[in-house]
Amino acid sequence: MTRFARTVAIDWSGAKGGKHKGIALAEAWGEAAPRLVRAGHIWSRTEVADWLLREAEKAPTLFGFDFSFAPPFVERGAYLPGEAGVPERARAFWAYVEAACDDEDLGAASFLEQRHRPHFYFGIADGKKADFVHFRQCDQQLNRMGGRKTASAYDAIGAAQVAKASFAGMRLLHRIDGRVAIWPMDTLASGESAVVEIYTRIAIRNAGLPGQKIRTRAELNRALVALGSPPWRGGGALSDHQTDALVTAAAMRAHLSDPQAFDPPGLTPAIAATEGWTFGIV
Repeated sequence: MTRFARTVAIDWSGAKGGKHKGIALAEAWGEAAPRLVRAGHIWSRTEVADWLLREAEKAPTLFGFDFSFAPPFVERGAYLPGEAGVPERARAFWAYVEAACDDEDLGAASFLEQRHRPHFYFGIADGKKADFVHFRQCDQQLNRMGGRKTASAYDAIGAAQVAKASFAGMRLLHRIDGRVAIWPMDTLASGESAVVEIYTRIAIRNAGLPGQKIRTRAELNRALVALGSPPWRGGGALSDHQTDALVTAAAMRAHLSDPQAFDPPGLTPAIAATEGWTFGIV
């Protein structure tokens, strides 16, 4: 089992602009209660990438990002079916997204809205949503476990903006690629930091709550205690982005004790190279 000194959960944002209130970071060291990283700060995506690279050198850390590391590939044999010149592996696809985007702060809205608009669902004018919404193999496994993701990397409508968050995230992955291990695309080495994909709803459900947003200190501490963590002792009001990050940092730490944490039964080398996998889905 690869050992980590801490786990860090990052609630992500694909919103346009240079600063994002939807980004929140929480870290869990040893057996201590998780804590927010720069709680009052409004992060940019570039700041998060730079912070991660610095922190990865200080102690072996497992960093988790709440976005899809790649679109579905296995189901249709392509990320963007019918498009010429689109790579067929996740790492090359990150570079493809990066080359296609000049959006501010690692944003990727133009990739969806202009360059590859026919592949993304923006509303009823596009037709039936079911024709656009495809899922990866790990999402389908989550469905078999009774907790299907409600959105995919092609879903560009709604408050969550899953598509924009994911494609902006792929630009971040390209930025850090080769400087820190990215699971499951890379083999992990003991004593080194790594980056994984997380899904905050899994963390909340694993804490015994029904997957809803946590909005009160009492709910937050109930979730943390259920995950084997001391309660949160911080002060002030918390956003749901911050509670998501706090709970998920604790859940990531708890999941490290699962022998299948980095070897889930459904993960194959081909899936690892094309779609990736969500940490916590076994």
